Amino acid sequence: MMRQLILLLLLVAGSARAELVIEITQGRDNPTSIAVVPFAWSGWGSAPEDVAGVISDDLERSGQFAPVKLANMLSLPTREADVYFRDWRATDVEYLLIGRVAGGSGMTIEWELFDVFRQAKVLSGRESGSAEELRMLGHRISDDVYRQLTGIRGAFATRILYVTANQRFDAPSTYQLTVADADGARSEVIYESNEPILSPTWAPDGRTIAYVSFETSRPAVFLHDLDTGIREQLTDFRGLNGAPAFSPDGNSLALTLSKDGSPDIYVLDLGSRELRRVTRHYAIDTEPAWMPDGRSLLFTSDRGGRPQIYRVDIATGKTERVTFDGPWNARASLAADGRTLVMVQQKDNQFHIAVQDLQGGRVQTLTSTTLDESPSVAPNGSMLLYATKLGDRGILAAVSVDGGVKFMLPSRDGDVREPAWSPFLGDP
Repeated sequence: MMRQLILLLLLVAGSARAELVIEITQGRDNPTSIAVVPFAWSGWGSAPEDVAGVISDDLERSGQFAPVKLANMLSLPTREADVYFRDWRATDVEYLLIGRVAGGSGMTIEWELFDVFRQAKVLSGRESGSAEELRMLGHRISDDVYRQLTGIRGAFATRILYVTANQRFDAPSTYQLTVADADGARSEVIYESNEPILSPTWAPDGRTIAYVSFETSRPAVFLHDLDTGIREQLTDFRGLNGAPAFSPDGNSLALTLSKDGSPDIYVLDLGSRELRRVTRHYAIDTEPAWMPDGRSLLFTSDRGGRPQIYRVDIATGKTERVTFDGPWNARASLAADGRTLVMVQQKDNQFHIAVQDLQGGRVQTLTSTTLDESPSVAPNGSMLLYATKLGDRGILAAVSVDGGVKFMLPSRDGDVREPAWSPFLGDP
């Protein structure tokens, strides 16, 4: 935790708004070819959003698909009657997505997905919402297409949190907590302070977040309702108050507190506000992460001499070490499958993102940059976000859990850290 504080305090940047952009740096071999034809528009003026472009970018970013460029499309159908499969077979396209957007008092999208070689419709759908929601409607279509073709629920219609640090010579430092779509678009600053902000995390409902703020001159944990903007301070203990993590049911918050001496793991019941101490050790215990059953926690501790990840049973306090590969492992983040542990691993004085199979024990290093931290796994377990450096600037980057796909999300301005990927939003 102290390393996090030092790193954040050293951030330098220069803008009040940190829009993220996507730069794909590595994809899979032989991705599935798909043509996402520009959607027809019926309404006043021009379409407020290129829905087909949103979908095409989503699928390409997953690394699983290779969208066909518009210049290589032999026809531009928008209805099933206009589809001539020979046009798409001629360019070895495997799947075809077409659609129509109707504007008025609201927006409606109708779309259809075809298997070109079978010459058959395999999926269709309809999405409705406001003009401001049009981009998110496109992400929902991406989710449906991704699930149909891969068997895995898509996570394009999710959101991310991140912290932007701005330090100027002629003005006080500012720290901004920003929420954006999973592709970095539609960013919105939801809280700004002249004091550091750390460890943002999502509640399972996707409507409430928690984070650490230094606005009271010492670290304190806050709850923040994204719908109303209402903030509530949860802790005001002396010493460290940090690393909040919501339980799987959203009813409790695991925390690191040093109010009784050394930093230990506690669990706060958000209903009764009853606080329960989980670990009792003279070493530093921090960075809790819940196991899916809600009965145990992973956490980082230096009780063995150097930071490693441990697991503690909340009811009994029984503790066991989980990581053994390498001299330094920390900041556990768990995929939804309950067995894929994502962590920061130090080797040869460099910090990388690594994954460990909790059942088989196999460890794989995913990143090759030298100062990687704060991993956060997508709710479908396919990708993870993390913070790293590009030159002298802090940026966000993403990598698939098997290391096959990589892309960066550099900010147009500013220095960004502390990413947190939201849970699924809306119906399955």
